[in-house]
Amino acid sequence: MVPMPSPDTATASLDEQARSLLLQIAEASIRHGLRYGRPLPVDPEDHQEALQANRASFVTLQKQGELRGCIGHLEACQPLVRDVAENAYAAAFQDPRFPPLADSEMGDIEIHISVLTPASPMSFSSEAELIAQLRPGRDGLILQEGYKKGTFLPSVWESLPEPAEFIRHLKLKAGLPASYWSESLKVFRYETESFP
Repeated sequence: MVPMPSPDTATASLDEQARSLLLQIAEASIRHGLRYGRPLPVDPEDHQEALQANRASFVTLQKQGELRGCIGHLEACQPLVRDVAENAYAAAFQDPRFPPLADSEMGDIEIHISVLTPASPMSFSSEAELIAQLRPGRDGLILQEGYKKGTFLPSVWESLPEPAEFIRHLKLKAGLPASYWSESLKVFRYETESFP
């Protein structure tokens, strides 16, 4: 019987070997998708304990410095190694903002993986109080109002370095007006371990 990953693997940092392997699996899953039209099947038990833990991830594809696809999960729903394989495939072929990746593009694609910590709710009574709590470059945010929801990974701070702008754009992404405010608005904070 295979031992279950210990709870601390759900937030532990990944070593270089694990990071390298996840990048290889992401690329292999995209190549598998080009050939077979589905993600690379992976057996978590074939991999180290850190990759068997249920963790949420995003896979971002860039082509010549521009976004070419980004898909992921905000909540841990399956072993990390499988999550990365499935998200890499989805980023390449199922991001509705882009056409499916073509074989000819493969040489120009850079793969970035973000592994998320569990999200925790933030407490605030005004937009100014929320903005004052933000940690630029470090926080990923989930903003939710009823059924409307949007997230920005910490990497978005590179293009939106001002906290007030970050929040305004996140509201737009969630389908809300930039100036929107409500007592029922919820915001959750998480961090990511991103590589390469």
